[in-house]
Amino acid sequence: MDPTAASTGPLAAVAAAAVAMIAIPITAVGIAVVAATSTSIVELSDCATGGPGGGSVIVDQQTLDADAMDIARTVVDVVQQRHLPRRAAVLAVTTGLVESGLRNLDHGDRDSLGVFQQRPSQGWGTPAQILNPVYATNAFLDRLLTVDGWDRLPPGQAEQAVQRSGYPGRYAPRETAAADIVSKFWTGPDNPPPPTNGGDTATLAASVEHATTGCGDMGGSDIPRDPTQKTPGLPPDYTLPTDPQQAAAVSFALAQQGKPYVWGAKGPDSYDCSGLVLAAWAAAGVGIPAGTLAQVHAGNAVPDLNQLQPGDLLFIPGSLGTPQNPRHVGLYLGHDLIIDASDSSTGVILEPLTAWANDIVAIRRVGASQGSGDPRA
Repeated sequence: MDPTAASTGPLAAVAAAAVAMIAIPITAVGIAVVAATSTSIVELSDCATGGPGGGSVIVDQQTLDADAMDIARTVVDVVQQRHLPRRAAVLAVTTGLVESGLRNLDHGDRDSLGVFQQRPSQGWGTPAQILNPVYATNAFLDRLLTVDGWDRLPPGQAEQAVQRSGYPGRYAPRETAAADIVSKFWTGPDNPPPPTNGGDTATLAASVEHATTGCGDMGGSDIPRDPTQKTPGLPPDYTLPTDPQQAAAVSFALAQQGKPYVWGAKGPDSYDCSGLVLAAWAAAGVGIPAGTLAQVHAGNAVPDLNQLQPGDLLFIPGSLGTPQNPRHVGLYLGHDLIIDASDSSTGVILEPLTAWANDIVAIRRVGASQGSGDPRA
């Protein structure tokens, strides 16, 4: 953020600590202050109800929901893929905590967007880019690496050098909490500081590393498929929807066919189910939450399959979810087709709507426009 734009920061603390200890609704948009005696992470949910980030936690006397922890895991993922020091992850998570509460916000002060509240007007990228947490994290890191001695600066100074916030004093107090969050996901030893000659650190990674929570994959599809049967292709008369946002989301998703499924991944080389729909709608300039636990409450409910429009999110329980807690999501393409990042053995594929129909437990419509209806053949 530039000097004329104040940081959005987390919302004000809610009332009593005892109230905050009650189960946090998935639709909550704030961060609740709770009783805590240290900055150690206190787990509020387990793998079965958490998602790629391991579920909601208390850290630094605040509750972060499963969606925020999913984004934190993504930030650490990107840092480790670039073989940057752990300090870079701490600085990035600190900034996300201050600017958005680690949420993929589609609004902010002036034109600020996303996890880091980056502004298109200030050269951070297009809204479609900034609303993808992978791009946003890389953009933050790219600017961080131009700050001389960024890994040795006192708390708060590196973040302010990148963000240029109107409230620079907010960063330093959050670094301890950010370090606790990073410790939950960091794998292996620390990395040395990158070269100071301006080299592209993104190319230094010899292999892709992914943060881990110690949880197994909880997001795969459980729709039975005949291994001898080909996955469907687009019909000859398939056309993109006429609504520009829907068309952008659908065309992006279609371009990801064949890419591998990796739990927690949000692109560009691999996806899990929620990461695919997040990236698709980000390509349309629409920010949605990071994981299925929050995506199932995004936008507006669609009452039944007869009212489907391209770009709608379709939710099923998945391999380890339930009708009340669906853990798998696909994107409706029109023409009775769905695209989803199915599972680790299948990747991103097209599937017929009929294969999902009996298992769909929720339909959500996101985007500013309601579109022009379903152009199914």
